[in-house]
Amino acid sequence: MNIADITKAAGRGKRRRRVGKGRGSGAGKTSGRGNKGAGQRSGPRRSVMQEGGQMPTFRRLPKRGFNNAQFATRYCIVNLATLEARYQADAHVTRESLLELNVIRNKHLPVKILGTGELTKKLTVDAAKFSETAKKKIEAAGGTANVA
Repeated sequence: MNIADITKAAGRGKRRRRVGKGRGSGAGKTSGRGNKGAGQRSGPRRSVMQEGGQMPTFRRLPKRGFNNAQFATRYCIVNLATLEARYQADAHVTRESLLELNVIRNKHLPVKILGTGELTKKLTVDAAKFSETAKKKIEAAGGTANVA
């Protein structure tokens, strides 16, 4: 028998384990939950942050300094090699055209063009930001880099 002989329907879903159905089933009495405590009870389990009576890790560690993560500007990154592969010469590269070609996926984030790869085609590129090398390579190929 080959794996190809099995239909898509056969063996698709694993059957649910029926616990609490007697000693002989191997999952009787406590149904695999052990004895006493929050793990044995029904309903929500103990929180990951709870550590018995011990001070939780996130409270033991000091909070110091400033973290810029929530204020940082995030960009959709596009390399010149991608533009070279996806666009014809004299094309106009915008965020909308990048979305249509599935180069970027998030329509809300601004686009940043990076200089990885070579560019031989003349392109007009509209983006929120350009790296220095990307701008030089686009202009060297005869194109324009517009900050939009």
